Amino acid sequence: MGLQTTNQPPTTGDYGPAGNYYDKFAAGNPLVRWMMNGFKTSLLELLAPLAYERVLEAGCGEGYILELLNRPGCVGMDIDLPVTQEARARFPAAYFAVADGTRLPVPDRSYDLVLGIEVLEHVPDPAAFVREARRVTRRYCLFSVPREPIWRVLNLARGRYWIAWGNTPGHIQHWSSAGFVRLLSEHLTVRAVRRPLPWTMVLCEVDGD
Repeated sequence: MGLQTTNQPPTTGDYGPAGNYYDKFAAGNPLVRWMMNGFKTSLLELLAPLAYERVLEAGCGEGYILELLNRPGCVGMDIDLPVTQEARARFPAAYFAVADGTRLPVPDRSYDLVLGIEVLEHVPDPAAFVREARRVTRRYCLFSVPREPIWRVLNLARGRYWIAWGNTPGHIQHWSSAGFVRLLSEHLTVRAVRRPLPWTMVLCEVDGD
């Protein structure tokens, strides 16, 4: 699979809590379930017309996204060992490894599609994460982040994180939709933008070189 070992094991360090999907993907709240249906629909519609085989998800969490794609042989990486173990149990057809998304242990241009889904808001240096995704993809990257300030307002509306004014624990980066697109366009060519409430989801492509 082109996986390599790293000299230094990744640590959670300054990152937000690993494995932040459960709150959304397994939620019973009808509003959250409605929003997640929109999220998954947008993701699948963005990917549907693309031709790709090798897939890497950096910051894979508990493996919900790779399970949704249902492509055997794809690879998920996360900084948290227990989270990758849970992902492996959820979707055994994929390969899971512990790695830092800013220092992926794979060669350049190893994958057709690199995913960074609901992870950049947890990363101290988002630009480094995007540059690393660009390094290891041959063509496509797909990223998503919560859209501010809508995300916080909706958290407050469902009675969550009042003390933090609606900020989800571990969210250390906050973007408007325009701000997030601007960040990605500094490193990749933006091909499509979707805004399923309350996220921004962006499909990018590496310019031919």
